[in-house]
Amino acid sequence: MLELTIFIFIFSIVILFFSQGFPYITQLLRRMQEKKVARTTKQLDAMFIEIKSEKLFLYNTVSPVVLGALCFLLTRNFIVTFAGVGIGLFLPPLVIKTMKARRKQRLEGQLVDALMILSSSLKGGLSLLQAIEVLVEESNPPLSQEFGLVLRENKMGVGLEESLKRLNDRLQIEEVNLMTNSILVSRETGGDLTKVLSRLSTTIRDNRKLKDTIRTLTLQGRLQGAIMSVLPFFFVGAVASFNRNHFDIMFETEQGRLLIFIAVGLQVVGLLLINKFSKANF
Repeated sequence: MLELTIFIFIFSIVILFFSQGFPYITQLLRRMQEKKVARTTKQLDAMFIEIKSEKLFLYNTVSPVVLGALCFLLTRNFIVTFAGVGIGLFLPPLVIKTMKARRKQRLEGQLVDALMILSSSLKGGLSLLQAIEVLVEESNPPLSQEFGLVLRENKMGVGLEESLKRLNDRLQIEEVNLMTNSILVSRETGGDLTKVLSRLSTTIRDNRKLKDTIRTLTLQGRLQGAIMSVLPFFFVGAVASFNRNHFDIMFETEQGRLLIFIAVGLQVVGLLLINKFSKANF
């Protein structure tokens, strides 16, 4: 507890020193923080998550301090502590990115059912707007949120075509792009939208099965890349546990440092190639 108090005291002194002695730096950091909060607020609004800007500013400010204090309590090492502070600075954007990716994945899983609901509603004699209303009522978030926004925009005077284009630009999903383009083309050419949506649902389902098959077949390559990325560190740690001075020649001689540099470069190239060859998201 004493060490934590000392850490918080030193951190507060540093913050006070910079705020009083370097006001320009303080203002610059505050402007950067405000831009970061504005960008985060925009991302959260796109996911229909409402958090006040003051809370976001507090989260972005507190997270480095909390992680730094936690690292100090666990290690009593100031290098690890400052590393924890750095991780805390990048943690909120990483959380937002993870939330966005999971939401996108859930929405992609709802698209086939959404197309079937739209197709069934159109077969029942409903208009496209009425079919979208049925879709919003019967589906779960995030799909109901996105199409609910389309309905609200339409009620405010925005055309359906424009709302669908905004939906496509907002989500940036290949299947949504196919769906919106199919609807727009069918409305312009007078095609049978019911058949178009049915065929599109079959196409998306087959495409997802193909991606799942590819992801399964490339699992071995991705596991190999993960193992190869951590294997050198385990090897160095195991050897150093038996003979601490075993690698001294690699760091003390010019040839050794050159070999380390080459080994790291080849390791990075190998990982990039494995990731490229085994990538299933295409």
